[in-house]
Amino acid sequence: MTRIGFIICAVLLFQPWESKAQQKYSLTASQAAELALKNVTDIKNLKLDREIQIAKNKEYVGQTMPQINGSAQMQHFFAIPVTLLPDFISPSVYQVLVDQGVKNGSGVPITRPAADTKYFPAQFGVPWQTTAGVQFQQLLFQPDLFIALKARKKAVDYTDATIKVMEDSIKSNVYRSYYSVLVAEKRKFYLDESIKRLDKLKSDQEKLFKNGFIEHLDLDKTQVGLNNLTTTSAQIGNLIDIGYASLKFALAINQKDTLVLSDSLSIDIVKKGLLEMGNFNYADRKEIQLLNIVKDLQGLDLKRNKLAYLPTLATYFSYSKNALRSDFSFFDFSQKWFKTSVWGLNLNVPIFDGGQKLNRTRQANYNLQKTTNTIENLERAIDLQLTAANVVFKNALSTLDVQERNVQLAEKVYNITKKKYEQGLGSSFELLQTQQDLESAQSNYFQSLFDAVSAKISYTKALGKL
Repeated sequence: MTRIGFIICAVLLFQPWESKAQQKYSLTASQAAELALKNVTDIKNLKLDREIQIAKNKEYVGQTMPQINGSAQMQHFFAIPVTLLPDFISPSVYQVLVDQGVKNGSGVPITRPAADTKYFPAQFGVPWQTTAGVQFQQLLFQPDLFIALKARKKAVDYTDATIKVMEDSIKSNVYRSYYSVLVAEKRKFYLDESIKRLDKLKSDQEKLFKNGFIEHLDLDKTQVGLNNLTTTSAQIGNLIDIGYASLKFALAINQKDTLVLSDSLSIDIVKKGLLEMGNFNYADRKEIQLLNIVKDLQGLDLKRNKLAYLPTLATYFSYSKNALRSDFSFFDFSQKWFKTSVWGLNLNVPIFDGGQKLNRTRQANYNLQKTTNTIENLERAIDLQLTAANVVFKNALSTLDVQERNVQLAEKVYNITKKKYEQGLGSSFELLQTQQDLESAQSNYFQSLFDAVSAKISYTKALGKL
């Protein structure tokens, strides 16, 4: 009983967590796209890149602020450094003896030796030395840094434009996945309706066969058609499951979560907003916006390299105190600390660097020209993309209109054939044939509907209005 009680408690403990972990989403296509933009890892990382760029901008600003550093150093010399000093004592002594006319033991006057200058070792300092101080430095003028400050906003704009390019791609994928599931579900619904009709036909034929009005061959033909529809319906059901799994992945939600698509699928979705899709401007394309920002940044980089010939100016101030002790008594503040302070200006003037600045300037200029060429080529590619997308979209709309009329006509033919069959004026073969024609027309219609939706997404993306 104890073991059973433990299992029950464990189930009760974990059940709320599981129910909380699994969520239910009921989303329109636009809501699905917005959810993907919040959840997708690539967008999250790009937004983090934006925060990184903002932090870098603040780092550049920090370089223009005063730089203050403190320092402390303690040293103990086990052997005080030795300095060789010229022998200035002996010449002075000999000079006195010469001036006084002193003679040596032989009665000869002492003279100054003519030997080379001699040196004698001397030790200066004490074994214990401590220094504590503070240094201040302020950059007054540095061309490349001030250009970097001008580029701060452009750098953030670059990350924003990169995010927008990625958002367009994500929206396109989400919309396609969303509507592909809707199309598959709609097609399966009509297939199931066809299966019901064939089931009803088979039931009627079984009664007619028992009464000897039809052959068993008619039953077999109906069964073959029923088996084919059942198999197709099961296959589409599997595709729907895969479609939902793919859409959940595109939305970056858990595969165990429940997802309900609240948009309905109709031809109105395709034709909605057609009047607003005509106007186009290259600036609407996120890729053009991104490249224009890159061009601006490269222009600033070119300017930075040109200004590198200007000098750099900085000011500094240093204040420190030194303690010189013969023993470890630095915390005895009654003894003297010796202070040092200095202020100065540092001017760095570039004179010759072997052509490094010149070649960096050339590289920046070439990169700017490359970006200009890329923008021009992209505009030509956009023109081609727009033309192709426009033609595909118009053809898709035309095909969709034809397939819609085909479905209506196939339904009309089927209904007439069914009435003739029920009145004994038609054969089961004709009814099965019209049933297959109707199923084929419906399949073609939904495929053309998805093609039209997909073509609209491509055309809208080409216009930069997704």
